[in-house]
Amino acid sequence: MHVSRSESRQNQKQQRARRMKRLLAMNVILLIIIGALAVVYAVQRHDGSGKLNTTADSGQSTNDAGDDAASANAGGNEASTGDQNAAGDETDTGSGSSAGDQAANEQGAEEQGTNEQGSDEQAVPNTDDSAANSQSPSEEDTGAAGSGTGTGGTNGQVRLSFTGDVLLGASVEKLLLQNGYDYPYAKVSDYLKAPDFMAVNLETPITLRGTPAENKEYVYKSSPDALPALKESGIDLVNLANNHTLDQGEEGLLDTIAHLDEAGIPNMGAGRDDSEAFKPVLLEANGVSVAYIGLTRVVPVGSWKAGKNHPGLAETYDSTRAVAAIKEAEKLADVVVVMVHWGIEREDWPNNDQKRLAHEYIDAGADLVIGSHPHVLQGFESYKGKWIAYSLGNFIFPGMKPDTTKDSGVLDAACGSDGKCALKFHPMRTVQSQPAPLEGEEGKALLKRISSISLHAAVDEQGNVKPKE
Repeated sequence: MHVSRSESRQNQKQQRARRMKRLLAMNVILLIIIGALAVVYAVQRHDGSGKLNTTADSGQSTNDAGDDAASANAGGNEASTGDQNAAGDETDTGSGSSAGDQAANEQGAEEQGTNEQGSDEQAVPNTDDSAANSQSPSEEDTGAAGSGTGTGGTNGQVRLSFTGDVLLGASVEKLLLQNGYDYPYAKVSDYLKAPDFMAVNLETPITLRGTPAENKEYVYKSSPDALPALKESGIDLVNLANNHTLDQGEEGLLDTIAHLDEAGIPNMGAGRDDSEAFKPVLLEANGVSVAYIGLTRVVPVGSWKAGKNHPGLAETYDSTRAVAAIKEAEKLADVVVVMVHWGIEREDWPNNDQKRLAHEYIDAGADLVIGSHPHVLQGFESYKGKWIAYSLGNFIFPGMKPDTTKDSGVLDAACGSDGKCALKFHPMRTVQSQPAPLEGEEGKALLKRISSISLHAAVDEQGNVKPKE
């Protein structure tokens, strides 16, 4: 059939018109869809149901919770000190203590026959009634920056703190009964609550039973009633590896572990057998895991050592078992802390055994070595990029001679997941078994003295501990 040119052009025009109509319809549909999506997105943002707004709300809730926690920690509880002088002198009245001013000769149980003198000298009247006012540690003072999972560290960093010996029996118990169980912590509460984990050496069994150790001049016992205030103070875990944990025999040791477990206070350095005694306490904060191991080189009699089938202490006269425990802990945690009871009482300098063992611990994988037992502050040492605090002295303890036994403090360690730690020491002085910050020229003088007895380390006027060639 023949179609004229005019008819052909007319057909083409009609086809183009139909195509244009279809394209226009499709464009309209697309515009409607885009408009609908825009409306949905706007509604979501307005109602807070979108992912972005949900995340922001969650973050705000987290910040609010952190602010509440910070407010709670800032409320340090000031115990009454009005009856402090009426408490009498700091004479030690622990069960089995001598009335004379004789030093106890607690013989170590080293297989080679090496004896280590240990003494808890009889307490004397304390005439120094003054104490520095409590001052909250600022973020600048403590090395904290921002807020992480814990109260003191940031993500990727955990803040650990340590003090010296804590005794809650004998003449200290008299002060607790008179002034309240929170009395010892009143002026240092902020320092104890600030870190992620605060650890101390607990220098007494917690028991109402037991058989006092024989041939031992100073035998202690503390009531479990003191534990709630200990935990509330901010102290998170305790080392039991020392020369008083079995003052009330195996029964007293087992009671101590049971009471601490009941109070929710982790403990290490002693156990129902040697495996439990050498087992580390594992904790984690801000993405950094920490293993704590407790050891002692002051064991009055050989039977106090934990064995395969009997309770006791994790001893370290020979370092073999301690080194093995440290190597195993290194596999489990980012930071390994060894708390060890050792040394000679009232000596400012560590002895050769302390230095040898400390180096062996670090060579095995320890990142921090924290010492106790001498009752006085000893210096720090920087060794292979790791830190040793040879003795943190007394913290809560009956009065003793000389006056340097009153010098105390809190050691902060800000540690990363690589095991590297930055140290800061807060100088304090304990009066009537109550530690308080030591400020001004007295605080600077104490820091200067610690710096002078440190090895390959120096302490500045702000308490920062730095390596020194």
